[in-house]
Amino acid sequence: MSERYCRLELDGPIARLRLPGGAQLSRQALLEALRRHFDHLAEKEEVRGLLLCGQDGQFCRTASDQLMTPFEASRLAGFGQQVLFALEGCGKPVLAALSGEVTGLGLELALACSFMVADRTAQFGFPEIVHGRLPAFGGTQRLTRLVGRALAKQLLFSGELILADEALRVRLVNRLYEPAELEQEALSLLRRICSRSPFALRVGGEVVDAGYDIDLKTACLLERDAFALCFASHDQAEGMASFLEKREPQFTGS
Repeated sequence: MSERYCRLELDGPIARLRLPGGAQLSRQALLEALRRHFDHLAEKEEVRGLLLCGQDGQFCRTASDQLMTPFEASRLAGFGQQVLFALEGCGKPVLAALSGEVTGLGLELALACSFMVADRTAQFGFPEIVHGRLPAFGGTQRLTRLVGRALAKQLLFSGELILADEALRVRLVNRLYEPAELEQEALSLLRRICSRSPFALRVGGEVVDAGYDIDLKTACLLERDAFALCFASHDQAEGMASFLEKREPQFTGS
């Protein structure tokens, strides 16, 4: 795939994946490129965080769907869901920095990130209903878990977009920035997160995700075990030593 559609940039411990997409780009082609990048980055210990961003107000734009048989549609949806599960399970903090229209595959991809920030030009929604279809890659489920069932149904059934301020109010995005500041502010935030223990970040993310859909007592048992597991890590020993020695910790992720 041409780099103008999907470009990976390394900046120290941060990997930046720029995804403007393109009007002639098929969703299948973009998903295949994303899967390669996610699998590659999951194996790179020196990469501690991933930033997804667009370019020139475009984020993950793809061509309109061609006619598909039910079998072809099911196969595309299944593959896309695998790709987004790979992103969720990469074991690293993933931040989406969003501007312009964030719809369709772009919004589904952003929902699979650890969290989202946006600038004030951003708009969010799933207009698929206008064409007689639905999101295919987990969007109906991740959106519901993030904003609640009633608002998710409103967005899915109407096909309307919500503005950035409303997205912040309903907690679809965590922070809003001015357009000129978005990428640098997102990088600064991700760098702060990635300065923490990679071990604790990975285990903490797993506990939050695993505990979200189960009862509180069982989820707290997961937290108990994760807390104990931290005390078997080098990072916890280094964190305590750096505190006592009044220096910055040197975490390794082990």
